[in-house]
Amino acid sequence: MSKLVSMKDAIAASVHDGDSIVIDGFTHLICFAAAHEIIRQKRKNLTAIRLTPDLVYDQLIEAGCVSKLIFSWAGNPGVGGLHAMRRRTEGAGLGQLTLEEYSHFGLLSRFLAGSAGLPFWPLDNYAGSSIPGANANIKSVTCPYTGRQIATVPALRPDVAVIHCQRADDEGNAQVWGLYGSQKEVAFAAKRVIVVAEEIVPTSVIRSDPNRTLVPGLIATHVVCEPWGCHPSFVQGHYDRDNDFYVEWENVSRDPATYAKWLDEYVYGVKDRAEYMQKLGAGLMERLRKKPRMSEGVDYGY
Repeated sequence: MSKLVSMKDAIAASVHDGDSIVIDGFTHLICFAAAHEIIRQKRKNLTAIRLTPDLVYDQLIEAGCVSKLIFSWAGNPGVGGLHAMRRRTEGAGLGQLTLEEYSHFGLLSRFLAGSAGLPFWPLDNYAGSSIPGANANIKSVTCPYTGRQIATVPALRPDVAVIHCQRADDEGNAQVWGLYGSQKEVAFAAKRVIVVAEEIVPTSVIRSDPNRTLVPGLIATHVVCEPWGCHPSFVQGHYDRDNDFYVEWENVSRDPATYAKWLDEYVYGVKDRAEYMQKLGAGLMERLRKKPRMSEGVDYGY
C-alpha cells in the first residue's frame, strides 16, 4: 500500500504539539525541509532530540517550536555556536530552553535500547566525565558478571523520527549510501517514522539492491518525495554541502532581527521546499549539483 504524501500532510498527521521528535542524519541527510514545515505549521512545546543539533534545530528553537533539547553536541560545524539556543539558555524572558546532555555514545545508546525494546542500555564511557553529575538520567548498575559499576542510560522512544534517504519506494523502504549516522536506530526506536526521499523508485529497484535498505517499509508511517530536502546539508550522490550558507549563517543568526527576517523570507514566506529552492536560485543548485562518481555494481546471481 502506498504511503506517499506531501511533506505538509506528513507533518500535519504525525507531528503534534508536545511531541518528541528526531530529525536525524549525520553531516548529510539532515532534513531541513521537515523542520521548515514544522515551523510553518507552528508546532509548539516539542522535545527536539539529536546527537548533533546544528542549524536545523537552531531554526526550530528560534521559531519557538522547541521547549527541550536532548543532545550530545551542539554548534554550527566549523563556524561557531548556535545563537538561538544560546539566547534561550542564557537569556531571560525568551522562554527558557531545557537542556539534557549526553556523550555521543550515551545518546546513541538510548536509541539502541529503544529500538531493541529494552528498558536501558549499559555503557562504559562516563569514567572521569562530569556529564553524569549534570544529568540525573545517567545511573549506574553492578555488572552481574564482573561486579564492576557501569553506567546506564534509559531507553528513548521518540514520538516521531524524520529519516532522509537517497531513494525509497512508496511503501517506505528507504535506501541510503554514504554516512548512516544513527538513522536506523532512531527509526526503529520511534513510534512514527516519516521517510523523506530525494526520489521515489519502483519496489523492483529496491529489491535489486537490498543491502542498501536501511529502514524497511514496515516501520514507515509516511513517505515524502522531497528533492533538495536537505539544503544546506548535503545528500551523497545528489548535491553537495552549501558551505557558504553555514559561514554566512553566523551573521544571520547572531541578531534576532536578521534571524526573524530570514525566517519570514525563506520559511514562512514560501509554501514548500520547491519554492524555497526556487528562491535561492538555479545558480546555487547548479553549483551544488553532484558530479558523477560511480560505485561498481555487484552481482547478486547464484
